[in-house]
Amino acid sequence: MKLDETDQDNRQGLNAEIKYGQGHAIGELLDLLKRGVAALERISPEPQRTDFFSSDIFLWRGDGYLEPIKQSNGLDLLLLHGIDRARDTLYDNTRIFADGLPANHALLWGARGCGKSSLVKAVHRKINENEPGSLALVELLSDDIESLPELYDLLRDTDRRYIIFCDDLAFDDGDKTYKALKSVLDGGVRGSPSNILLYVTSNRRHLLSRDMIENEKSTALHAGEATEEKVSLSDRFGLWLGIHSIDQSAYLEIVEKYADYFNLKIAREELRKEALDWVSQRGSRSGRVAWQFIRSFAGQHGTAIPE
Repeated sequence: MKLDETDQDNRQGLNAEIKYGQGHAIGELLDLLKRGVAALERISPEPQRTDFFSSDIFLWRGDGYLEPIKQSNGLDLLLLHGIDRARDTLYDNTRIFADGLPANHALLWGARGCGKSSLVKAVHRKINENEPGSLALVELLSDDIESLPELYDLLRDTDRRYIIFCDDLAFDDGDKTYKALKSVLDGGVRGSPSNILLYVTSNRRHLLSRDMIENEKSTALHAGEATEEKVSLSDRFGLWLGIHSIDQSAYLEIVEKYADYFNLKIAREELRKEALDWVSQRGSRSGRVAWQFIRSFAGQHGTAIPE
């Protein structure tokens, strides 16, 4: 059916209104988006810049920023007993590194509560007591292990030496994040930076669960090669320091040395009895348990000791 001139004029007018409405809506939407972007730019914080000499201890946030930590809970190295060989070996390795000489990455493994993380912190504290500011400790949380290459890139060209410390690291079946750790230990095409060492603590000697290694072994074409590939992760650490559980006599010796260090006035027999009662409630003996006991004992007798 042929439209008359009036119908054609009406349709043209309607089309023009639709086009105008569509254009107006798009224009309003674009304007709204522009204002939203401008608002976000106003409220977004400026990128945080790291002052690498603002502290001796930092926490890596995994987002490109190092948070300076003003206080340390590191113990005096003299307070760590029952782990003399590991203590002396790690201290010597760290001192050599702080002096600008080559040293090794370290893997500290063993039972929980035996003093692995306390040893790393105490060694760092001792090094900086002897040479203030000579060494920075950067804590990397195990959940942020994939960001380790980024942290390396941030630190490698600075004028300071760093220990990157990752506590209680372990990889379970199906976890592929261990490849980030392996890549930095290998060095890649850029090579390993001379101003960074990596200290890792773990309850596992090879960082990987036995099931993970066995699963790889059972499904591989060459089982031996698969196992070697997994175990080779721990092989990339130059120092393996095994720290193990202690017997009752070592536990009591640690407690007594703590009491002497903090000048706690108590008869030896009473101290030993209370220390053994504490163990019976906890069901285990370790350096951590000894420290927890001495803190409780000191508090009950009105003596303040550090955290």
